Amino acid sequence: MKSFKRFFLVLIFLLYGSLFSQTDTIRFAWMSDTHVGNPTGAEDLRNSVKDINSLHRIDFTIISGDITEIGTREQLKLAKQILDSLNTKYYIIPGNHDCKWSESGATEFPKLFGSDRFIFKYKNYLFIGLHEGPIMKMGDGHWAPEDLRWLDSTLENIPKRERIFFVTHYPVDNGIDNWYEVLDRMKDYNIQAFLFGHGHRNATYDFEGIPGVMSRSNLRAKDFLGGYTIAEIVGDTIKFYEKTPLTKNKRYWYKVALGEHHYDKSIKAGRPDFSVNERYPEVKEKWIYNAGFTNASSPAVWGNSVFTGDASGVLHKLSLKDGTVLGSFKTNGPIYSSPAIKNNLVVFGSADSNIYCIDAKTMALVWGVKTGAEVLGSPAIDSSVVYIGGSDREFRAIDLNTGEVLWGFNGLNGFIETKPLVYKDKVVFGAWDTYLYCLNKHNGKLLWKWKGEQDGVMFSPAACWPVAAKDIVFIAAPDRKLTAINIDTGQQLWRTAKYQVRETIGISGDSTKFFVRTMRDSIIAFPVLSNKAEAPQPLWITNAGFGYDINSAQLAEKDGVLFYGTKNGLLIALDSSTGKILWEHKIGVTIINTVKPLNSKKVLLNDFDGKTVLVEGEVNSEK
Repeated sequence: MKSFKRFFLVLIFLLYGSLFSQTDTIRFAWMSDTHVGNPTGAEDLRNSVKDINSLHRIDFTIISGDITEIGTREQLKLAKQILDSLNTKYYIIPGNHDCKWSESGATEFPKLFGSDRFIFKYKNYLFIGLHEGPIMKMGDGHWAPEDLRWLDSTLENIPKRERIFFVTHYPVDNGIDNWYEVLDRMKDYNIQAFLFGHGHRNATYDFEGIPGVMSRSNLRAKDFLGGYTIAEIVGDTIKFYEKTPLTKNKRYWYKVALGEHHYDKSIKAGRPDFSVNERYPEVKEKWIYNAGFTNASSPAVWGNSVFTGDASGVLHKLSLKDGTVLGSFKTNGPIYSSPAIKNNLVVFGSADSNIYCIDAKTMALVWGVKTGAEVLGSPAIDSSVVYIGGSDREFRAIDLNTGEVLWGFNGLNGFIETKPLVYKDKVVFGAWDTYLYCLNKHNGKLLWKWKGEQDGVMFSPAACWPVAAKDIVFIAAPDRKLTAINIDTGQQLWRTAKYQVRETIGISGDSTKFFVRTMRDSIIAFPVLSNKAEAPQPLWITNAGFGYDINSAQLAEKDGVLFYGTKNGLLIALDSSTGKILWEHKIGVTIINTVKPLNSKKVLLNDFDGKTVLVEGEVNSEK
């Protein structure tokens, strides 16, 4: 009888213990870098979703960025259709692939999925998801000012000892230009780990004491079926398993201890270095206007006023003298289009699908043209005609004074983000469909189109602002090649990969030289030579020491000084005749868009932190 009672008690204990363990355990699926649009991306995602649905008790699913290959509507809709078949609730953020090549300016993602960030609590754990773009630019990841404000307002209501998992796309290191903004904030809280993708492999990190876990890509590689992560929180441990879809293969590979964490806030390794400004104390920031929203366009000047748009959808009018706000014009979508001004009329595009023309003095609307999709391209004005391309895959010529569409060219298979070149009777631009186009500027007739050897959309000459002289068009494409094309015939004159350039190019005011930036350290000047069958020899090569740079900002020359702003906030001024560095100034840590020189000493710029800055540099001939 005693043996029976003992057996019964043990059975009850095991039963209740098992029930308690099941109730206490959190089990979630985690996918990253699904890349729908990649040849196998959709199938690999379907396999993982089917596998997750077949598993016993998955509480929720997280997807940590790069959902698609290039962020098109078709790819995003297909990804959502597949993910919506999950039996569990899922939480999702975009990655750089969803933002950089996005025809919607990254606006379609939150429309489809409800948001591009998340916060939710499951049992005793809080999950925060936030991405770092970058939107419409090549460069490091970047915590946008508007997202940091959201994070701050979110953290205000969270107890300091709440157990937090922070989900993002990039590792929280210097692959994000302002990585420390989130890292330093999270040290004040009981963060358990950062969870992220981007690297396409399982890996572990330590971010100044905070654990980091990278998940593999969902794409197949050597293993035919791809893979994803299953995370299990049991007690004070989270364990990570790599799961192969549609098989029983589940491999444990890492664990992190959970609990009460206190981080050393004095550890601040590798923070940005602004000491360059001490070497050039004569360079001054005359004024700074901070809009507080991502700014991915260039400023324009009319008289004593500066015009600049940002991700809040506002075109700001500022005083050129001191940066004070003189007026504004609100659109219903982010502005990534750099405005152009002529005859007191300011023209720009918005992600609300409109092309706007406003009065520079009153900021009142003069006319608007509604298009079929977002307008991310920048306008060029020649005589009284505006030339601009949009995400509806149409390039338009519009009467500047009336807003009448004079003609439209719709023979495109990708969206436009560039600023077109108007040269004599032609207009030249690239699109995200691998082609560079040349049209008759009077009637929109296609004269020729050109593409490089690479077929992938990502190799399109679409972010470069083409330049021309002596009837030759020069471009720098993402394939790292510099190309010269006869503008009358479309014949490729020469093409070289020797200098490892990418998207950044410029031309001198007298059109005798053109300039490129290499992907590491150097800026180069070449002579413009007529119909030469091979690339000319450089006039000068300057090692500016800026390191690895893939910013798609262009080079701008004014009155003998060449200006360039790097992906990490460094403004460089060089003598355009000799390549000598005249001065440098670091205004921040993030992407500087194509700058607007006013003369050889003064230059206007916008950066990704939402700042518009007037910089003045006195040239010191002794340096």
